[in-house]
Amino acid sequence: MNATEEPPYIQRGTAAFRRTNLAFLCAGFATFALLYCAQPLLPAFSAAFQVSPAASSLALSVPTAVMAFCLLVASAVSEALGRKPVMVASVVVSSLLTVAAAFAPGWESFLLLRALFGVALSGLPAVAMAFISEEVEPQSSGFAMGLYISGTALGGLSGRILAGLLLDWGGWNWAIGGIGLLGVAAALVFWQSLPASRHFRPRPLSWGGMATNFAMHLRDGGLRWLFLEGFLFMGSFVTIYNYIGFRLLAPPFSLAHSTVAMVFAVYLVGIGSSTFVGGLADRFGRRRMLWATVLIMLSGLALTLPSSLPLIILGMALLTFGFFGCHSLASSWVGRRALTAKAQASSLYLFAYYMGASIVGVLGGLAWASGRWVGVGALVGGCLLLALLVAALFLARLPPVAREN
Repeated sequence: MNATEEPPYIQRGTAAFRRTNLAFLCAGFATFALLYCAQPLLPAFSAAFQVSPAASSLALSVPTAVMAFCLLVASAVSEALGRKPVMVASVVVSSLLTVAAAFAPGWESFLLLRALFGVALSGLPAVAMAFISEEVEPQSSGFAMGLYISGTALGGLSGRILAGLLLDWGGWNWAIGGIGLLGVAAALVFWQSLPASRHFRPRPLSWGGMATNFAMHLRDGGLRWLFLEGFLFMGSFVTIYNYIGFRLLAPPFSLAHSTVAMVFAVYLVGIGSSTFVGGLADRFGRRRMLWATVLIMLSGLALTLPSSLPLIILGMALLTFGFFGCHSLASSWVGRRALTAKAQASSLYLFAYYMGASIVGVLGGLAWASGRWVGVGALVGGCLLLALLVAALFLARLPPVAREN
């Protein structure tokens, strides 16, 4: 290859593609395992630290809110320092902070460590999306993004189930510390497996340029709708998972912590959903798929309303399948629609995505306090109906730009 020839993209079926997929499976695993291992522990935090269910949700809402804001800066830092170094440092430091949180002496110190964890973890999600859109050939980007999100599903599943099992065995300290050590192992595999960037070109860190890029993306009406969808998808999904534990621990179910943790095994459907839906989108287009996946989420929510454990589990499975399909479609769509400054576009999407988890998650605590599961269902149902209207009325008719399908 001569000096003027563009380096090849990572192509499906090659060793580099397999290494990239393994790396991002591990990265996605670490992201969601470290972040959401706190979710099944919320009732334990409420009891151990003598705080309300809404206050216990801060174990998740604080790091997601901090991470959402830091994502905006982390993407710009990666433009100057490179994609891989920022991502590796992010996973290593966030894993170590999770281990440290297991030794927190009180609720305030625990939340402080979770906030610092949110700062550290912010270096991975937006940069990962930018790496995939820059380095993987366009025809395979949906599949690659789906595999990355499958890793997040695997991490979410493992983090929730293992944390619940470790909680019954040794308390919340062992649960948090054990997941932190798993994160360290995943970080090492990620570091060794991910190929170096070939299409990345470093740019000087410029706060003015970063603000200009953000403004450019926010002027795109299509991207604004996608950012709103990320807010609604993640807010709905996290709220259901935040408070399902409180519901199943209480009468008429009165399940043990370890049994509730096993209910989170429905997360398995998300591992296949993102890859499956991402592949369909590569063939048939995102416009035809997004509104259908929102309908699946709504159907799953409806099944969780009766006091029937089999229906609740089926509803959680459908909601999870729909969510990972929605997220795979919307996140890859952002990467395709943003023709320049992709890391900033991804960070804006993830800012909205994680702010949804933080804001709607806390509102879910108030809904639980006022109306128990019916209140939570009404809040989430409203969010998903709005998401359906956006997908069907606006995004389905959105004019495409170059390289977008």
